[in-house]
Amino acid sequence: METETTINAPEHHVDYKDITSLKGNVNPHARMMNRRRTGMTAKGQRNFARAIKRARFMALVPYIKH
Repeated sequence: METETTINAPEHHVDYKDITSLKGNVNPHARMMNRRRTGMTAKGQRNFARAIKRARFMALVPYIKH
């Protein structure tokens, strides 16, 4: 019996449309948390920052919270 293998996105991939996972790594003032807090690799943190910036530009996530 053969097992099916599924191709998943790499672990460091962060989707800018997945708002719930983005908001989990943002503090109450809508600022990105650092690598020590998120536990991501350097590559993952860069992708996270890029995704946050894209989501902010597309108005999915606010730039600041009042």
